[in-house]
Amino acid sequence: MAFKFDYQQPKIIAEIGCNHMGQMSIAKELIKLAGQAGAKYVKFQKRDNKWWAKIKPEQYNAPHPNPYNSYGDTYLSHREALEFTPEQHAELKKYCDEIGMVYSTSVWDENSAREISVINPEFIKVPSACNNNFNMLKILRDEYKGQVQLSIGMTSRAEVEEIVKFFEEADQAKNRLLIYSCTSGYPVPAKDVALLEINWLYENYDNRVSEIGFSGHHLGIALDVAAYTLGSRWIERHFTKDRTWKGTDHAASLEPGGLQKLVRDLNVAYEALHYKEEEILPIEQVQRDKLKYTK
Repeated sequence: MAFKFDYQQPKIIAEIGCNHMGQMSIAKELIKLAGQAGAKYVKFQKRDNKWWAKIKPEQYNAPHPNPYNSYGDTYLSHREALEFTPEQHAELKKYCDEIGMVYSTSVWDENSAREISVINPEFIKVPSACNNNFNMLKILRDEYKGQVQLSIGMTSRAEVEEIVKFFEEADQAKNRLLIYSCTSGYPVPAKDVALLEINWLYENYDNRVSEIGFSGHHLGIALDVAAYTLGSRWIERHFTKDRTWKGTDHAASLEPGGLQKLVRDLNVAYEALHYKEEEILPIEQVQRDKLKYTK
């Protein structure tokens, strides 16, 4: 099915996540670097690790599966070392406001959803890992007033439908819910990115949700341009200063130079995605007069 898109300037999120390594100075530096690269939006993560340790005790009480990337003796202590407090998140939002960036955060549980809602960012993200936590979704739907962005990696189509209907029950899907096409993996090979899932989202949810985006965990930037051409209005990519830094997300992240090229290429694609204003453009007329065969 073909869609006629009203192409808008791409919105690009530099997902810092936990690539700040638990250091506020690095977090602010990454915000600044993302802005210098041309991105307007940055995103962090917030989770109640002790709550998660109760839900998944085997994982959180065990050592990190990759000791080289670990910041603690157990996965719980590792996650705690990378966690910012609500007050620190408020500080990051204030810093973003001061330098003309837009702050946001992915929330992983009910407590985090409430804590970040108080800060009142422009939007809050629901990661693929917990988009089936309807207690958390209810908080974001009923208590928070901004946009809810939600990834659907490792999520069945029936589960996507259930999520959208949940927001529709409160008449909150069409105006507030953004869905990201996403494949959960770090990094994801091109064959598993499955960009035509964006078409499926448009076929089923174009008139039911606010917007459709693409959250990528692949290598390079070519697929992001393709996703934008298919209609993704938001493009989200992990971002770091140095892909060799300690941590699990750095390797699947863009460095400042890569993010700058992504912003450049997406904006160039935006400029090109339209029909000719006239059959022979002025730039062509010069060449036509010089080169075109005439009878």
